[in-house]
Formats: sequence, C-alpha cells, structure tokens
Amino acid sequence: MLALFPLLLDVVAISVLAFGLYYPRHRRRDLLTAFIGINLGVLAVAQVLAGSTIAAGIGLGLFGVLSIIRLRSTEISQREMAYYFSALALGLINGITAEVTVLSASLSALLLVGMAVADAPALMARSRQQIVTVDRAIADEDELSGYLEALLGGRVRSLQIQRLDLVNDSTLVDVRYELGTRRAGAPRAHTTARRIETPAASPAAGAEAYAAGASR
Repeated sequence: MLALFPLLLDVVAISVLAFGLYYPRHRRRDLLTAFIGINLGVLAVAQVLAGSTIAAGIGLGLFGVLSIIRLRSTEISQREMAYYFSALALGLINGITAEVTVLSASLSALLLVGMAVADAPALMARSRQQIVTVDRAIADEDELSGYLEALLGGRVRSLQIQRLDLVNDSTLVDVRYELGTRRAGAPRAHTTARRIETPAASPAAGAEAYAAGASR
C-alpha cells in the first residue's frame, strides 16, 4: 500500500506542473501529452528498476538518454524544454523510491515552486527577444540600436547582427530589449511610409470604365 504513495505524489506533481502552471500560461495543448507521457513513462520504468541493485546506474543512464530526445515535429522553446525536463525529473524522483520520503517530497515541491517562480508572468515582464529583419542594411550597431528602439518601442539591451545583406538592403538581427523605456537622447529611426490613396469611383465612372473595357 505504501508503494502507491509515490505514484500518487507524482500524479499530483505532474498535474500541478502541466495543468496548473504550464497550460494556463502558454496554452499549448499538444505539449501536455508530451509532459504527462514522459513523466509517467519514466515513473513506470523507474518503479520496475527500483528493486534492482543497479537501479541507480540505470536510472541515471535513462535520464541521460531521455535528455537528448528532441521533439522533431515542431520546435519547442527553451522555456518548454524546462517544463519537459521537470516532468522527466519528477517521474525519476518519485519512481526510484518505494515510499514517499522527505527528500523525494521536498525535491518534487522544489521543482514545482522553482518553475512557478521562474516562469511567473510578472518576472521580467518587460523583457523581450525578437529576431528582426530590418529593411535597411545597417552595419553600425549604435544606429541599428536607435532604429530598433524606435521600431519596437523599448530600450535595446543587446543585439547581434546575424546577417547583413547589402544586395537586398536588409539586416537580420537578434535583439533583446525592454518594453516602455528608451535611452535618453537615443537616435530615432528614419523611416519613410508611402500611402497610396485611390479616389472613390462614382457609379458613372464605373459604368464608363466597364463600357470602355467591353468595347475593346
């Protein structure tokens, strides 16, 4: 009976991680299946190996093998990778013990609290990262920083030019910025906008155009 307690602890922990933390914040339903599947899979294998004398070595090997798995169907972010490894770790922590211990319960709680805090929407809420294609070839980083600050409406903290295309007059840049703040005296982007206005055609003009087209 005591052997069921680690299973129940793991089910509660992965439910909190997947349904309480991840999904309300990121709304990606397909990864719920991945998180729960990898957690329960690791839990089941670790439970089977728990009575073996080589359980610890196999458990570490299992963790290493699973850690190199990538979901190749769609790209996942670094944040989602953190949830992925947390789900894996919860299954391993609760699977290698025959009963709930203070250590396993504490580590499970630590993982959940750590993810809740690290992925909190209020934590560094203004920080952003974007890959931006600028419709000008700008090699000077100060000029490019000012252009991006005016474009993105925030203060550029760092940028890295990934491609400078002089033929097509464009710049691909990885920019990290903070919303709502700009440097005092930062140069503004020189942008031009063209507006093409088409005068509203009257019914008579439309009829004349139709007649002219039909006579050709």
